[in-house]
Parts: sequence; structure tokens; C-alpha cells
Amino acid sequence: MNHIVGMSEQAADDVDDRRRSIGARRNPDTERAILDAAEAIMAEEGIARFSIEAVAKRARAGKPTIYKWWPDKTKLLLDVYHRQKPASVHMDTGTVEGDVFAFLTGVFAHWGDTGAGQVFRFVVAEAQRDEAAAESLRAYSAERRLQSGQIFQRGIDRGELAADVNVGLCADMLAGFIWQRLLTGRIERDPAQLRQTARQMVRGLLA
Repeated sequence: MNHIVGMSEQAADDVDDRRRSIGARRNPDTERAILDAAEAIMAEEGIARFSIEAVAKRARAGKPTIYKWWPDKTKLLLDVYHRQKPASVHMDTGTVEGDVFAFLTGVFAHWGDTGAGQVFRFVVAEAQRDEAAAESLRAYSAERRLQSGQIFQRGIDRGELAADVNVGLCADMLAGFIWQRLLTGRIERDPAQLRQTARQMVRGLLA
């Protein structure tokens, strides 16, 4: 009898484990619907009207599902922001200076031509007052730091940059420049100025 009870309890545990596994895995269609809804609300109503409640209603998804995948509004906004970022931001042009120029051109065009700049400004502001938002921004920035660092790692691999260049620090310098320009309302669009920035930023790193 005890053996039978034990088997039933084990079966119940197995079912619970499967449920937890299924619940933790994102349904691609639901995820897409949520991101589509969030993107549409941002485009149509702006950051002031953006909320998890509005996204849930438009996507016809439950708020618990959204909060399970995006613990806070900032994390969802960052996913929408990154989803819209053009691939041209990270290009392998064959030179570090060319890559930096492409990055600056792509980011500033993205911020200036869409609502993405306002979204990122909002995220940075939220991170100053809310720890959950700050953690979401830290996690996002860490991922982007690795991605931007590849620009400089390629330069080292080509022998274009000195072997002791710290690619993470270079990525921080690049991010620091664009963030400072965004937060002070000076998004640069002049190609000549961006080329000069790229040239001066890279010159001190040359082998």
C-alpha cells in the first residue's frame, strides 16, 4: 500500500515538474504578440501611455504571463527597443574606425528617426529611481558591452589595434559618448562630425 502511495506521489511530482517546465518556456506566438502590442502602443501613444496593463489588453495576454517573462516595465521596453535596432549598427567594415563610424551613424539615426531615443532616455531616468529598472538596464548594458566590444576585438585580431587594448573599456567609452549625447539632447547627425569622432576615438588605440 505504501508502495502504491509512493508511486502516486512520484507521478504527481513529475506532472508538477512538467508544468513548471512548460510554464517557464516562452510560447513564441504569445511572446511575439506581446512584443508587437508593446511596439504598437509605443508608436501610437508614446511612453506616457505605456503600461503592462495596456500591453496585456492589446495582446490579449494575461498580466501574470507578461510579468513572468518581463519582471518590470523597463525590461519589456528594453526588449522592444532592441527589437527595433537596425542591424547596420553592428557592421564589420574591415576597419575599427569604419565600424565605429557605422555604429555611431546607425545608433544616432535610430534614436533620431524613431521614438527609440525617448524610450532609452526614459529607461535611464527610471533606473535612477527604481532598483528593478536599474537592474534591467545593467543586464541590458552588459550584453551590449559584449557586442560593442567585438568591434575592437576584431581590430586586435587583424593586428590593427595594440594587443593590450581592453575591449570592454573601449565599449564603455563608445557607450559613454552616445549616452552623453542622448541625455543632453545632442544627437549628432553630421557624417563629417561622426567620422571625426570615430577617427579621434580610435587613433589612440592603433598598434
